[in-house]
Amino acid sequence: MSTPYPFTAVVGQTDLRLALLLNAVSPAVGGVLVRGEKGTAKSTAVRALSALLPQVDVVPGCRFSCAPGAPDPACPDGPHEPGPGSARPARMVELPVGASEDRLVGALDIERALAEGVKAFEPGLLADAHRGILYVDEVNLLHDHLIDLLLDAAAMGASYVEREGVSVRHAARFLLVGTMNPEEGELRPQLLDRFGLTVEVAASREPAQRVEVVRRRLAYEDDPAGFAGRWAGDEQEVRARVVAARALLPQVVLGDTALLQIAAACAGFEVDGMRADIVMARTATALAAWAGRTRVHKEDVRRAALLALPHRRRRNPFDAPGLDEDKLDEILDRFPDEEPDDEPDPEPQGPDDGGPEDGGPDGGGGGVPPQSGPEAPEAPRSPEDPGAQDDPAPSAPEAPEAPERQPASQDGAAPEQAAVRAAEPFRTKVLSVPGLGEGASGRRSRARTAHGRTTGSQRPRGQLTKLHLAATVQAAAPHQKARGRAGRGLVVRKDDLRQATREGREGNLVLFVVDASGSMAARQRMSAVKGAVLSLLLDAYQRRDKVGLITFRGAAAELALPPTSSVDAAAARLEQLPTGGRTPLAAGLLKAHEVLRIERLRDPSRRPLLVVVTDGRATSAGSAGAGSPAGSAAGRADGSPRELAGRSARLLQAQGVTSVVVDCESGPVRLGLAGVLAADLGGPAVTLDGLRADSLAGLVKNVRTAATSPSHHTARRAA
Repeated sequence: MSTPYPFTAVVGQTDLRLALLLNAVSPAVGGVLVRGEKGTAKSTAVRALSALLPQVDVVPGCRFSCAPGAPDPACPDGPHEPGPGSARPARMVELPVGASEDRLVGALDIERALAEGVKAFEPGLLADAHRGILYVDEVNLLHDHLIDLLLDAAAMGASYVEREGVSVRHAARFLLVGTMNPEEGELRPQLLDRFGLTVEVAASREPAQRVEVVRRRLAYEDDPAGFAGRWAGDEQEVRARVVAARALLPQVVLGDTALLQIAAACAGFEVDGMRADIVMARTATALAAWAGRTRVHKEDVRRAALLALPHRRRRNPFDAPGLDEDKLDEILDRFPDEEPDDEPDPEPQGPDDGGPEDGGPDGGGGGVPPQSGPEAPEAPRSPEDPGAQDDPAPSAPEAPEAPERQPASQDGAAPEQAAVRAAEPFRTKVLSVPGLGEGASGRRSRARTAHGRTTGSQRPRGQLTKLHLAATVQAAAPHQKARGRAGRGLVVRKDDLRQATREGREGNLVLFVVDASGSMAARQRMSAVKGAVLSLLLDAYQRRDKVGLITFRGAAAELALPPTSSVDAAAARLEQLPTGGRTPLAAGLLKAHEVLRIERLRDPSRRPLLVVVTDGRATSAGSAGAGSPAGSAAGRADGSPRELAGRSARLLQAQGVTSVVVDCESGPVRLGLAGVLAADLGGPAVTLDGLRADSLAGLVKNVRTAATSPSHHTARRAA
């Protein structure tokens, strides 16, 4: 086994290390979610934490790590006889993104359960992680049903496996740590709330600190054992401090004033539910124990709020997490501490104090500059201020209501206009892809999934996971006499087992093709268009879709955002979208064809939904971009821009792509070009006003009708 990187050798990331250590002191805090860009020592710090946890005593031979003094009465390996235990290091178990449900919770041998009536149970990762750490890298990419099982076990301290009337329960208490890169997609708000603390991490912008990171990493890679040995003393000090804080924790007093401060902070930031209050109370208590005190003070409550509230106060998936520290101070100042602190804080050299950070364990070798205090973390930066510059850039002034008159471009097209803000988003009705898919679990279109209502049975492909009991009995019944059945039990063989087939919902690839040309440049219209697309993005976020964004204007179409699970990134690109120039509608459609072709190769099971947002005008042939066979063919074709757009639309229809056109045309005189485009695409057209939930009752039906029409099937056969 390779030597892990020492926890105390991690440079900076004070909040991250403190949050991990607080959970080590008090696992009841509820785990840590670490959010941040790639390459910020998220995984390194988590993997290093296990070396700081005290050893655990376990019953010899127990696969579920029962404690000798208090074994789990429901342990599948029990009952355990009294006796001495054996000590082992606390485990750190990693849950891979592609893990199955059986790998997480364990597997029952259904065949033996039916034929012999025994509970043959193979433990999963939850059992392995009991009394240790369960680490989920890229937790935002984990399937939703696995996250539900994981967080339920973390909340209840036990794992339950229920199948066809056979149940197994075992203890599963662990320190849950998840890491994620928000650019790859967000967690659902209700899942965010289940993590006790959250930390935003980013790479330091200080050259001296970056130099120290590189120096330590190179030294570790050259000699892992020697590097770890140089930090062994600091590791032992922090390990001893964790043990001391655990012993002190039951003596810490959480006074009425501290409770009022916690309640006022949660109410002041409009946090839903009571979980935030409980987590803050546990975190503040752990902070006091970590500092060696037996009473919680206002500063403990403040730090607990900064760790426990940012991910709980979000009201919109496009709002960046964060906390207004001035408002927090104002709330806490209403309830000053009843008595001055007469307990001096101890000053052990831990990872959140000075110590080795100032020059390494040997006092030299390129340490970071001294910080202003014993605990001087970098000021947390919000996503709007990533810290790329020392001085924040001045915010752009709001655009005026009426655009200033600008000279026309040389080709006679409308000049480029500055980006305008989106109108307020609204709730939309569901746009779904017809038919039955087999894509990733989601909430949009019908699909065959691992979870949902049972619709039939089939022979299992590989390991049996969901038994169809009636079908299994029906398959085994005709052979009972030939198999020599003598008693009441049913003689079941492996060939008799039947897997239940289930129908649920899948997530789709929603590809937006947005017209940003001069015909859309009227400020009020573009604001409404952005508001509509933002509403559809919000719907895609809630339904667990992947999204992509193509814009077209001037002479070409641009892939503004490749298909991704990060709906926040799509919203940010949309907000910055300028307008102006001619309307290369054909280029936008051909770019969509190319993107969908590539995505079909990458993820063939994820079905696309194309949403074209335009007024239907086409004033330029444009270019779909380099490397596009369809674009090259269109560029050589003769015809007007309108004819090229029609051919491009029919090409998408021939590929069986489900499409919806959002008609942005306004005013008393309407040309109806968006309706013509929708007919070429084989899908419906809906106005901006008709996109709202209360006026969109027939749209899903129209999508399905268009997709199942004779012309649609003729086009599919032609393809």
